[in-house]
Amino acid sequence: MKRVLALLILFAAAGGIYYYTQVYLPANAPAAQNAGQGSRRGGGAGRGGEGPVAVIVASVKRADVPVTIDAIGTVQALNTVTVKAQVDGKLIRIAFKDGQDVKAGDVLAVIDPTTYQAAYDQAVAKKAQDEAQLANARTDLERYERLAKTEYGSRQQADTQRATVAQFEAQVRSDQAAIDNAKAILDYTTVRAPIDGRTGIRAVDQGNIIKASDTTGLVVITQLKPISVLFNLPQQQLRVVSDAMAAGAVQVQAFESDGVTMLDTGAVTVVDNQVDQTTGTVRFKSNFPNDRLQLWPGQFVNVKVLVKTLRDAVVVPTSAVQRGPSGPFVYVVGDDNKVTLRTVMVGQQSETQSVINSGIAPPQRVVTTGFTRLTDGAAVTVTEAADEAGNPPAPANRDQVRQRRVRDPNAPEGQRGQRRQGERRNGNPPDQPGSDTAPNPQNTAPPPAPASGVTQGTQK
Repeated sequence: MKRVLALLILFAAAGGIYYYTQVYLPANAPAAQNAGQGSRRGGGAGRGGEGPVAVIVASVKRADVPVTIDAIGTVQALNTVTVKAQVDGKLIRIAFKDGQDVKAGDVLAVIDPTTYQAAYDQAVAKKAQDEAQLANARTDLERYERLAKTEYGSRQQADTQRATVAQFEAQVRSDQAAIDNAKAILDYTTVRAPIDGRTGIRAVDQGNIIKASDTTGLVVITQLKPISVLFNLPQQQLRVVSDAMAAGAVQVQAFESDGVTMLDTGAVTVVDNQVDQTTGTVRFKSNFPNDRLQLWPGQFVNVKVLVKTLRDAVVVPTSAVQRGPSGPFVYVVGDDNKVTLRTVMVGQQSETQSVINSGIAPPQRVVTTGFTRLTDGAAVTVTEAADEAGNPPAPANRDQVRQRRVRDPNAPEGQRGQRRQGERRNGNPPDQPGSDTAPNPQNTAPPPAPASGVTQGTQK
């Protein structure tokens, strides 16, 4: 009995080996070959099993593009005055607050005027005294002249009196000059603002004795409206700016350190008369109205000098321009949603947009995002970029997404197997109601029937 059982097992094993080598392997060899090819294509650059490449595109447009020269400038006040006392004395009143806007002629401080008022009154009194003497001398002169005509008086006496009158007249004029001087000194006791501007932090407090020889002064007044910005440009840019100034006013824009926030807009007013030989740069001065007080003396700002404007230029987002061995190029999306590599010539370029001199034209579309698996002639799935108003792009069509996920019935078994594995990793098993991929009855072949000997051996 044991011998018979051993023979049956031996026959069953021989039948299984025969079936595997002669029937199963020849029948499944094409499927295995197709699976290997699909696996190799799936590892390629976005082709075969992975489908079209998802990209974001933008339209080629025409626009007026400003050509600017960038520089770093320093804000400088047009006028800065250190207010000092012109006479010595006690500071009895401060008439301004720190950081106050003042007009020319406004009272800033008052110095004790007592001694200067007395000197002024003395000069006025001296003039009155000399004027009285002058009036008496003129009366005597008239009397002596009448006597000299009738020969009752000496002519010499009349001439002497005439000289005395002239002497008193000169004395009165001298007294008037002394009065004017005393008046000016008295006025110096009231300190006034010499210019329109804003006061700083005062350097002297009320009650202190101040002198005209003090170097610190009372306060510093700075003119803020208008204000100037000084900046340097390379000497190679001198001709461009000079030509622009010859055509009209050259606009200058001042920006914050971020390069985005614009502070004010002004114009170039002065070009220095020589080139700095140590740096090879030329100094420029521009004035700004500074109505919103965004510019402050001593502040560093980014400056953009507008030298010209390119009218109706072809522009694309800078992110669309790629670099290669043959130079800059872009991917142009056709109506069939396939990309074409197009070599372009780039002109003016900024952080956001580039001017294209040749190679493309509106209304073509170029790829701005999604270059990783992109090649010339590749099929793409297009998503429009956000518009200039900042509106987000429209979502992709759901039917298109589902169509990409449905298995191709004519695809090799290796590609279908890769997709089934990817769906299992995403938690969505194939061939189930919740999955977008449904089984295809035409491609589902039943396994070949085993030989009767093998089946019997297994059952036993």
